[in-house]
Amino acid sequence: MAVWWVGVHGGAGEDTLETVFAGSRAAGHSWPVAGFGQPAPRVVLAARTSARGLVAVQRAMRQLDEERPAVSVLGLVWIADAPGRLPRALRDLQAVVSGGVPRVWCLPWVERWRLGEVPSQANAPREAGELLADLVAIERGEERVDVQ
Repeated sequence: MAVWWVGVHGGAGEDTLETVFAGSRAAGHSWPVAGFGQPAPRVVLAARTSARGLVAVQRAMRQLDEERPAVSVLGLVWIADAPGRLPRALRDLQAVVSGGVPRVWCLPWVERWRLGEVPSQANAPREAGELLADLVAIERGEERVDVQ
């Protein structure tokens, strides 16, 4: 799966995503650059569901709009910053911020990862499998995704 995870803030989870999804790459909080003659890198933004993460996604979306980096944005992965449901104020902001990307995926809190278990497909939540299936379908051209 040829996709770059762009963490929009420190601790966003892009390294975890790279570990769970074989063949993907963490971009290190910056836009990847294609080699000469190569297509635009396909990226998925990653952020935690904290207020800091929500604001960072807004900043990243403004940067995309203003600077127009040569990337193809497939969507955004929200990674839970704590167990349980988001407070209403964060849910409302998340809904607004999510409207600026073609696709949104949400990964729940994984206590085992917090306790030091190495993230993998084997211990990933069900939602990670759905994310993988969607990205594979996109890569095969089986699903249309509007890109920025």
